[in-house]
Amino acid sequence: MRIFKSTAITFLLGSMLSSLTYADVTVTTGKTMIPDGEATHLQDITVSNEHLAFALAVESSAPWGVPRGALVDLAAVKNGQLDLDRIAFADFIPNSWSAWPNSRKSVYIIENTNERAVIKVSRNFGNVDITTWYTLASGSDAIELKTVMTNQGKDKLELTSGFTLWPDAGTMFAVPGLGEDGAVSPNKTLSDRTVGYDRDWVFALHAPYFDRNTYGGRDMYLGHSLKAGESRTFEAELQVVPNGDLAPVVEAEAKRRGEPTGSITGQLRANEGSIPDDAIVIIEKENELYGWTLAKEGEYSIALPQGEYQVYGTATGHANSEVENIKVKADGTQTLNFTNLAAPGTLSVSVEEASSGIAKDARVSIVEGQEPPVAFLGKRSFFTELLPIGQAKIELAPGEYTISIDSGAGFISQMKTLDVKLASGKTSQQNVKIEQVTYPNQQHWYGADLHHHGNILEAVTPPETVVRSQLAAALDLTFISEHDSTVNQEIFSELSAQRKVPFIPSIEVSPSWGHMNPFPIDADAKLTADPGTDDVQALVKDMKAMGAEVIPMNHPFNDYGYYTNLANNNVPGGATDAFDLLELNIAVDNEPTLKKAHELWDNGEAMYFTAGTDTHDAWNQLSGSIRMMAHVAGELTPLNFAKALKAGHGYATQGPILYPQKIMFGEQAQTGDEWPVKVVAVDGVKEVRMLSHGGEIIKTITPEDAPQKLELTLSIPEEAETWVSLEVEDKDGSMAWTNPVWIP
Repeated sequence: MRIFKSTAITFLLGSMLSSLTYADVTVTTGKTMIPDGEATHLQDITVSNEHLAFALAVESSAPWGVPRGALVDLAAVKNGQLDLDRIAFADFIPNSWSAWPNSRKSVYIIENTNERAVIKVSRNFGNVDITTWYTLASGSDAIELKTVMTNQGKDKLELTSGFTLWPDAGTMFAVPGLGEDGAVSPNKTLSDRTVGYDRDWVFALHAPYFDRNTYGGRDMYLGHSLKAGESRTFEAELQVVPNGDLAPVVEAEAKRRGEPTGSITGQLRANEGSIPDDAIVIIEKENELYGWTLAKEGEYSIALPQGEYQVYGTATGHANSEVENIKVKADGTQTLNFTNLAAPGTLSVSVEEASSGIAKDARVSIVEGQEPPVAFLGKRSFFTELLPIGQAKIELAPGEYTISIDSGAGFISQMKTLDVKLASGKTSQQNVKIEQVTYPNQQHWYGADLHHHGNILEAVTPPETVVRSQLAAALDLTFISEHDSTVNQEIFSELSAQRKVPFIPSIEVSPSWGHMNPFPIDADAKLTADPGTDDVQALVKDMKAMGAEVIPMNHPFNDYGYYTNLANNNVPGGATDAFDLLELNIAVDNEPTLKKAHELWDNGEAMYFTAGTDTHDAWNQLSGSIRMMAHVAGELTPLNFAKALKAGHGYATQGPILYPQKIMFGEQAQTGDEWPVKVVAVDGVKEVRMLSHGGEIIKTITPEDAPQKLELTLSIPEEAETWVSLEVEDKDGSMAWTNPVWIP
């Protein structure tokens, strides 16, 4: 790697820089001065002005195996002080999360003056040259981004390319007006920016080229062709706001797009005249969230492109004001005051099992009623406390609600719903009894969500909330697998120990060509290999050195799945036989994985299932909505659980619970053998299917009236070849998929 300098670089210690006022643009090398920054190498580059600072990982490794040269740190400057780094990375991705093969890079400092800095990073994506310019001017609150892709190969390429913004905190606000699949519908998008935010910062990626917005708003992509010898240019801006106000973002977008604007101003007050916490004015357009502005000291002002809007005031725990329908005219100003916001009420919940009276962990969610339109105003889902078990007190806006209580709902019990009316300053006490339908532990079956994140990189759930979420899902072991990090292992172990629940330590090793969750790893394990540069054999060796009993292959067929990239010759080191388990993942299409498992079983290869949700935000995703059940005959420990899965003694499920008798999954049987199996589906058993060689269905049982419990005695047919497995579907379409029983 080479760094080319067109002007001298200022070398200063980060500790000195962190307290300076950023009036001029500065370029520095070495460990970044941005607090919490990941750019720590002597050749890394930090650029700053009076509004923001960003760092490029010239030699530090970027997350998820992204090639070096990525923007890995971004922070606002507040009162002359650098705020914390708030991103995992922001980069140009050449093809839908694939950045490999990558074999070279060069970094050029094109300009370095008090008025402007320009850094040029050149890399390759196979035969495609990718050059990105980062420009920061004095006085600007945005980094100008420009990337040119040039196809130096002989073949026409079909690509999905664009800039990304992956915060490591806060929440994403995706492009308003998108379709459900993230694709742009003609004349439908209300904006061309995506936003990461919290109450004290906003980062906005303005990307006018885009035609799709994926991964929860983080990727601003364009689907395009690139012929041999052809070049394509992408231009964008990465804007930084030092608080949670979207007014500067909306104003910048309107200016960039040449849209005339008018203003609305006014006051926001609670019903007793006080200024509530997080007072905010919500702007909707075509009944979709368009933006918001903070009411600082109860006063607000925002410039909006001319057009029609719906506007209302709200605040943390307060009832929304009435909605005002307005028409904004160019250069016009109008005043809207929201001065009677009703103060919060309190929902107090106690949850216990109906027959025993034992306290139960639970997830408490708003089904109907006022939900916070902006994440820092509050959540729509909550969890009972770690201790005391089964208790929760939640402040909500006054009004009428339908509340759901989920304590293993869909697996061992049914969802409970409550109709609740909350009044300002009052507490509504709700005592909830959950009727448990089945008790897997009594027959030595235990469940875990074997792909779950906490708060590292783009994951945003604190460890205690993760544990509470997993317990509310009625999981029997807790599990964490942060991207390329074991930093949270100790706290997860301590939290789980408070409830005497076994904790499975893991790590998601995350090169861009295939993710893997080795477990259980040693309590003090550290990843020493580099997912950005090392090949698959080196990573496998490191995972085994961390003490892993099993190495699962995560989401094998998505963009950054091992089998996808192996087929495209993008896996450094090629094929390996080190994987023990194939993941069924709630967030992806599992059909290719099921088909691959059947092919492997046809050849007698003992590659068994694992299952996980890939949850990054436990408030908005359901921990345990797919889980792996394992039969552990002896003591339930992380190692024994892993050994059971390695032996095939398990099944993946979205709801149905299975109790095989006499013949265990992963073991052998003969054609003609009778196989008793008990099936429990809280939502009713719709169908049981027996599969064999090639994934062919060789037997189907469709019970009348979809009972919750079904006792079967299955005869293994003579036509069964190599293996048989079961699929169970409940009345709501939730599935269970078993490992094979081998037919010698």
